[in-house]
Amino acid sequence: MRHDWIFDVLTDLRSNALQNGLLDLAHQVDITLSTARRDVASAERPKGGTDALLQTETPTPRRRH
Repeated sequence: MRHDWIFDVLTDLRSNALQNGLLDLAHQVDITLSTARRDVASAERPKGGTDALLQTETPTPRRRH
């Protein structure tokens, strides 16, 4: 996963916030971590379903058997 560094940075920021009593910041980083997990998972999924056609391509009609 090429986005692992994001989670490392956010986790370090959360730990530092907790150690210094910055509870609101730690809570916001928790929210940001959840958002990052969703975004990264979404970015790593193939676009366009299983065929992942380019926008300029058209699907080949399927014959009924």
